[in-house]
This record gives sequence, structure tokens and C-alpha cells, in this order.
Amino acid sequence: MNAQPQIVGLGLATLDVLIRLRHMPTWDGPNHAEGFRFDGGGLVGTAIVAAAKLGARVGFIGTAGTDEAAELKLKSFRECGVDLSHLIRRPGPEDQVVIVYVNSETGERTFCGIGSELRQPIRPEELDREYITGADYLHIDAILHHEAMLCAAQWMKKAGKTVTMDGSKTDGPVGDIHRALIPYVDVLITGEGYGRGLTGLDDIWAAGEQVLTMGPRVFIETRGERGCFGVTPEGHFHVPAFKVEVVDTTGAGDVFHGAYLVGMLHGWTPLQCAQFASAVSAIKCTQLGGRTGIPTFEQTMTFLHEHGITAIHE
Repeated sequence: MNAQPQIVGLGLATLDVLIRLRHMPTWDGPNHAEGFRFDGGGLVGTAIVAAAKLGARVGFIGTAGTDEAAELKLKSFRECGVDLSHLIRRPGPEDQVVIVYVNSETGERTFCGIGSELRQPIRPEELDREYITGADYLHIDAILHHEAMLCAAQWMKKAGKTVTMDGSKTDGPVGDIHRALIPYVDVLITGEGYGRGLTGLDDIWAAGEQVLTMGPRVFIETRGERGCFGVTPEGHFHVPAFKVEVVDTTGAGDVFHGAYLVGMLHGWTPLQCAQFASAVSAIKCTQLGGRTGIPTFEQTMTFLHEHGITAIHE
């Protein structure tokens, strides 16, 4: 990819080893797996691949090892034309590998990470400021490379560009690392519980309004089959989840982020972006793997029209 990316992602990319089964294995007896796949994963990594599949010019900044697992991790990036010119290779085995157990009856999943810590996070001095601020959007996840993310977000803010962040799902208070980034975030899209964990408020609309006083201009919390809830200065909205035959929910939220970014590139409203992202995420859930089922832009538009949403145009 020679052209400057429209979107640059800085954060986590993993190699996912997906095993689809009805019952978790135990030491007491054998079990049968109904499906198996290698796929790329990670919050920012999967969002960036989704954006690429949907037609955006994208680049990814993260780390990768130098073994066969690292090459498997990077495979889907390369297949989708993601610019990896600023990827940092750390000598040694890949240290971002996750075993994903997928329940074949519900599509829900649980994760088992291999290894406990990243070998060496990206340092701010390893970043290319011109490359990052040359993009329209920077997407981050607050999972890895914390100092580098804060530096990059500050650069984007000074350049008048847009920062989006994946807030993830949480059952408790939001930590200091996230709180340090939020003043530099323009669009905060999170998993369930984040609004409450950040503000202490149970009501999603009240929590969202409080989030907007912290820096973001858009706050969206995704809640799986209950859809997503958005708050902007113009008001509130709710997008119901599309009903599909769910095979695997791995990466559904990550894909939502990538699709939302593509919606912003098209100049759509937050509601339209959320409708589009919800459709992409739903279609993704019909196949095993966080990236395998990501549809094209045209497939998504057809899906939306079939579900009566015709206000979104290319």
C-alpha cells in the first residue's frame, strides 16, 4: 500500500486458535470439537481488518514476533491490503496468541491467553508522527502500548484529527490507563458496563451524557443481542441488534468499531454509522472466527436494505 492510510490502528493484534464445541474438555474424559480455525484477532487488529474489507485504506501499528505463529497472525492483514510498514517485529516467538473456546449452542466464547505479558510494548520514540497524523482517524484500544497510545492520541488532537477508542466490556470501575486517554478520544465505543464503570451511573443515557463532559463527542455502548445505545450532543439513540443465526460472537465488538470508522469516512450520522456497524457485526457472527465472516461493503448494504434500512447511501 503506497497511499497514506485514512485510518491507522495502534493496539492489540493476536493469533486466535478457535475451537468450537458443545462442552468444555475435562481431565475425566474425551470431548469432541465441532469446528476449528486459525484467525487473526485482537481489538484494534480486527477493527482494522474490518475497515479494510469494507473498502478503507488502513494501516496497523503493533508488534509481532518472528516465528511461524507471527506469520499466521499477519496473514489476514496482508490478504486485506493493510499497510504494515510501521509494524514492529520483536525477535522471538509470537507473544499474542489466544485459545478461543466457542460454545456451539450459543456462539458465546471464552478466552485463554498464552503467556502473561507483552515482551516489549511499543515506545513513543518508535512511532512515526507524520504517518499517524497523516490519517483521518486513529483507532486505539488501551490494552497494550499505553505510553505510545497516549502520545499518538495527543499528536492527533494537536493536528485536529479524530481519535476513536475501544472501551471493551467491564464489570467494575474503569482503570486509570483508560481515564488518561479519554480526554483525547473523540468517539468512544465500548462494551457493556463501561459507561457505569467510568461514571458510576447506572442509567445508560445519564452515563453517556456524563461521558461527553470528559472529552468524547460520541459515546456508544454495545450490548450484544440488545443492540447498542448512543449518546451525542444532539440526543440519544438505540439500534436493535439484527437477528441472525449466530455461530461465533468472537470479534463482534471489534468489527463494529472498524465498520463505524468506515461509516464516518462516508460522512454518515452517528445513528447511520451505528446501523451500518451493527449490520457488519451481525453478519460476521454467522461464521467461526473474528475476521472470517466480515462482509464486503456491498453485502452489508444489501443486508441493510433487506432489513428495511434504506436511508444510508454510499
